[in-house]
Amino acid sequence: MTAQSNTSNNALTGRSEIALSVLEQHIREHGLPFARGIEKEGLRADTNFAIAQSNHPEALGHPLTHPSITTDYSEALLELITPVEETREDLMSTLHDIHEFVMNNIGDEVLWAGSMPCKLDGEESIRIAEYGDSNIGRLKYVYREGLAHRYGRIMQSIAGLHFNFSIDDKLWLSLKETANNPEQSLQDFKSEQYFALIRNFRRYSWLLMYLFGASPCLDKSFVQDQAHTLDEFDSKGTLFKPYATSLRMGDLGYHNNAQSSLNICFNNLQNFTHTLGKAINTPYPPYEKLGIKQGGRYLQINTNILQIENEYYSSIRPKRSAQSGETPRHALTERGVEYIEVRCLDLNPFLPLGISDQEIDFMDLFLIYCLLKDSPVIGAEECEELDNNFDQVVNEGRRPGLELSDQGQARSLSEWGQNLLESMESLAKALDSANNDNRYQEALQEQKHKFLSPELTPSAQVLDIMKKESLSWLELAGELSKKHQSVLCTHSKPETNDNFQSQAIKSFALASEVKQNDSISFDEYLIDYQNQ
Repeated sequence: MTAQSNTSNNALTGRSEIALSVLEQHIREHGLPFARGIEKEGLRADTNFAIAQSNHPEALGHPLTHPSITTDYSEALLELITPVEETREDLMSTLHDIHEFVMNNIGDEVLWAGSMPCKLDGEESIRIAEYGDSNIGRLKYVYREGLAHRYGRIMQSIAGLHFNFSIDDKLWLSLKETANNPEQSLQDFKSEQYFALIRNFRRYSWLLMYLFGASPCLDKSFVQDQAHTLDEFDSKGTLFKPYATSLRMGDLGYHNNAQSSLNICFNNLQNFTHTLGKAINTPYPPYEKLGIKQGGRYLQINTNILQIENEYYSSIRPKRSAQSGETPRHALTERGVEYIEVRCLDLNPFLPLGISDQEIDFMDLFLIYCLLKDSPVIGAEECEELDNNFDQVVNEGRRPGLELSDQGQARSLSEWGQNLLESMESLAKALDSANNDNRYQEALQEQKHKFLSPELTPSAQVLDIMKKESLSWLELAGELSKKHQSVLCTHSKPETNDNFQSQAIKSFALASEVKQNDSISFDEYLIDYQNQ
C-alpha cells in the first residue's frame, strides 16, 4: 500500500466526518467536551534505593478511605489519585499538590521515578498492602495475597500511570442524534461508543508504546532466579533490550498461563461482561490445588482463572464508578460505561510528576481520534494481529526498519506512525479552537519528531543518558528520584499541607466507621461479594 492510501485509511471519513462536525459545533458552544483523572503509582524507596520496608506512613492517611492517597498492590507502592478535572491545568495542579504533600511526609524515603522498580531483595522484600480489618479491607488484602500466589510478589513492584477519560453528556446527546436510532437509550449509546473507542485504541495503542514507553531496562534484582531474554547493559546489574520501549508492558508484567488462555471480548458491553464473568467463574486446576484457605487463613478469593475483574490485566478498561463492596462487573452491567481507563502509560522518570502537559494533550487528541474514527468489530484474526503489533513495539519498537501488520499487510512502523499523526491534524485544529491556542497541534508536532528522530523517545533517552554518564538503572532513577523530591519539597504550600492533613484525619475516622458498620462475618461478606 502506498503512503497516500495508508493516510486515507487512517483519516476521518464518512460518518467520522459528521462526528467531527458535531464536535466542532460543540466546541464553539460549550468548549472542550471531555474530563480526565490520573492514578499515578510510585514505589517508596529507602536511601539505598531499595524498596521501603516501612508501613504506609500514617501522615498520609488511611489507605482504605483516603480519596487521593492510597496503595496499590504492595505496601510500598503508593497510588496518587486526582479527582476528575475538566482542564489540563487543574489536573496537573492537583497532581502536583498530591505529590508535594506525599514527598514532605515520607521522611528520608523517595518516590521512585521509574516504572521498573528500585532494588528488590526477593519476594519477601515486597510486603502485601494492608487496609485494616474491616470486611472490605480484608477483601483487598486477600485479593493481593492471591496475586502473590498466582504471579509472585515481584510483579507487585511495577508502577505505571492510569489515565481516566470521559466525554460530556452534551456531546453524547449531539452524537446520538446523528446515529438514527431514537429507540436506543443515551446510556446504551454511550456504552456502545466507548467500546468503539476501545476497539480503535487496541488497533493503535502500539503508537503510545513507541511515543511514551520509558522502561527499556531494569535492575537484575527484578528477575532474580527467573529465566529471561534480557541483555546485560553494564557490570552494575542493569539488564535491557536494546530496542525495547516498555518492558513493563511485556512478558515481565502481569501475565501467566491462566490469563493467556482468556479471550476477553471488547466488542460490546454484554460480551465483555459475559466473557469476563466466565473467567471469574471458571476453575483453574493449579489454583484449585493451592486452595482457598490454609489453616483458617485465606490464600485467595477463589480458585478460578480470575479472582475479580481487576485481575485481568489489559491496556485499557471500560469503567463505571462502583459503590463500596460492589464488583466492577456488576456496576458496568447495571449502569453502563461511565469512562475509560488507559493503563499502558509508563512513568517518565525525567519528569517530577511522571507525565508532561504535552503528553496529556496528546492523550486527549488520541482518545478523541479513537472515538470519532470508524471502528468495526474485532474478529479473532485481527485480535491476534493487534496483540502481536503491541508486543513487537514493546520489545523492539525502536529497531530500524521494524514492520507491523495492518490488516494482514506488512507496514513500516515509522511510516504508519507518521500517517496516523498526520490524520489527526484536522482534529487537533478543532480542539485548539476551544481556547484559541495551538497546544494540541504543538503536542502533535512534538510526537512527529519522535518518528523522524527515534533518539527523542523516552526509552531511547533513558539508555542514552545511562550510557553517556556510565550510570546503572538504579543510579539514574535514584538520582532523578532525589532531584524530583528536592524540587517538590522546596515549593511546598502551607494551604496544601493543611488540606491534606485534614483529609488524612478524616480518612482514619471513616475507616473506623466502615469497620463499625460491618454486620456480617468476612466469610459471609466474601460469599455475598462473589454472588453479585
